Amino acid sequence: MTGGSGYVASLMRDEFSRRYDLVLTDISDRDRDGRAIAGVKLADLGDTDRSRYQSLFEGVDTVIHLSYKRSSAGGVFRDDIPQIDRFAVENENVVMANNVYRAAYDAGVRRVVVASSNHAADWYEHSLVHAGHKDVVSPADYPVSDNFYGWAKAAYELLSWPYACGKFGRRMEFVQVRIGFPTPVNAEAIMSAGNVPPAGNPVANLKRYLGAHLSPRDCRQLFSKAIEAENISDANGIPYVIVYGISGNTRRFWSLDSARNVLGYRPEDDSEVIYADAVRRHILSSETAIGRLGG
Repeated sequence: MTGGSGYVASLMRDEFSRRYDLVLTDISDRDRDGRAIAGVKLADLGDTDRSRYQSLFEGVDTVIHLSYKRSSAGGVFRDDIPQIDRFAVENENVVMANNVYRAAYDAGVRRVVVASSNHAADWYEHSLVHAGHKDVVSPADYPVSDNFYGWAKAAYELLSWPYACGKFGRRMEFVQVRIGFPTPVNAEAIMSAGNVPPAGNPVANLKRYLGAHLSPRDCRQLFSKAIEAENISDANGIPYVIVYGISGNTRRFWSLDSARNVLGYRPEDDSEVIYADAVRRHILSSETAIGRLGG
């Protein structure tokens, strides 16, 4: 598991360490709060000299690639860098993905499960879903994004195809997981944020995050299914599948068809139930008030 000290890894580390012979690697052995994570093997997977970490891939059946380098300036993580200036760091993440794919290929790894993102096709969400022109985005929709972060995630997906189709000598299997929103939905913070993206107003934003939610236990189930599914080959025999990583949310706007039908994923959670109090407190009360004004 690359990115073994990160947040998404934290949702799976304990259970997976009991279930599998788990190897963790990351550039740091501390989490975002500075806590030490036991057993992390330090490696910079962005380094194109793969000999420095190739041994980590030897004898491995499946790689879960979670590592990601955030936009930074002067070594300090920054979220205020304009989108148009983020190409360079996102391109580094694409290079890192290929380093992982190649190291896995050379080591004889059977399958790679990649943390892609819903942003790989987020143009549909930003331009069509929230405007009411499209109900559900499918993995079969052409991957288009309006930002370099999403472009990089789509690049991860396309980059893995030559490895999967056997062009280099053998077929290495790929599951690309377009992760939704794996952190708790903070309804109060969303509702107090004002008219901000992604959906344009507080109520719409809350609905969006409810639709995108991925609970910790559904995250663990999805990734374990991605590891263990016996056959992920498509109609042409290519062992490659893209799935959306969300719970069985009432308000979902991404398709779970491939996750259900190829991996056997059966989500146990629904954000509508988990956050029922927030739905009543914020969404229903707002919609009721709007209805009264319109009546």
